[in-house]
Amino acid sequence: MKRNIAILLCMMVILAFAATGCSNNSYNVPGVSPSGDIDSPEQDKPSANTELTKINFVLDWVPNTNHTGIYVAKVKGYFEEEGLDVDIIQPGESSADQLVASNTAQFGISYQEGVTFARASGVPLVSLAAVIQHNTSGFGWLKNKGMESPKDFEGKKYGGWGSEVEEAMVKQIVKDAGGDPNKVQILTTGTSDFLQASETGQIDFAWIFEGWDLINVRNKGVEINYISLRELSDVFDYYTPVIVTNENNINNNPELVEKFMRAAQKGYQFAIENPDEAAECLLQLAPELDRELVVKSQQYLAEKYQDDAPYWGMQKKEVWERYMNWLLENGFIESPVNVEKAFTNDFLKKD
Repeated sequence: MKRNIAILLCMMVILAFAATGCSNNSYNVPGVSPSGDIDSPEQDKPSANTELTKINFVLDWVPNTNHTGIYVAKVKGYFEEEGLDVDIIQPGESSADQLVASNTAQFGISYQEGVTFARASGVPLVSLAAVIQHNTSGFGWLKNKGMESPKDFEGKKYGGWGSEVEEAMVKQIVKDAGGDPNKVQILTTGTSDFLQASETGQIDFAWIFEGWDLINVRNKGVEINYISLRELSDVFDYYTPVIVTNENNINNNPELVEKFMRAAQKGYQFAIENPDEAAECLLQLAPELDRELVVKSQQYLAEKYQDDAPYWGMQKKEVWERYMNWLLENGFIESPVNVEKAFTNDFLKKD
């Protein structure tokens, strides 16, 4: 099996999970119906004398508008209404998947790709909600680079994270467009700034997020071309990011999951309906962020969180299967993953 960054991280998750003793618990199919009536926002509200349950929520990266619903839930007191004291943390040396698998963080932000790799490696992570209904990432390049489509990526320099999955995706997109994928120069640029790397000639194009990187470049008055992955292939219209927990919480503490997701869903619904005020909630707890970027990004994502789904957070089996099969066909996982264990909609309010 091909080795890549995601797989190496999953191996680290296995070790972290084993170290906590969580492996002593029985793990069932995470699609099991949660206990209680999750549709009643009034139930289980703490009294004035009730001690709040302290839990951690780990981000995938630095705070940004993908996370706004969580910040809204904290600022507006939605978590407190559910009897929860939620500490929002950043991953640091350990990945978000590691921290959630070990229950150091009870909930966190991950991606469909990460959860699939985890399940393939025997790590029982479960996706509870799609933060954004469709993939809002794609390829971006400065207009002066003289490229019009992925076929023009031939002979150009791509800057990315160094994952073999990422490289395979780039090459497939170029091949599907009629280009020669072997003529694309793949460079590992990590956290390098997209605009700076592009303007200095270090790279010609990169995988960027429409709701953050694209807006940031345009805010600076730079002309940029962009094409979304979902326009190029249905396979790459997967869920990114997602909110995750571990099966131990689902099986042994479903009430905690119910309470957290009730508040989180309420937070994202507020962000959908009140993007400007939601942006202020994020900025209140992350004042280091660029205000103009956050406000414009929030206005963009307000229409993308739920999009064409009947309710926020909904995940479809076919989306999980489609991308899992691509990973399998390309040798990134050795055997099929039961996607019905990888995600659940059971903790979401559906009306």
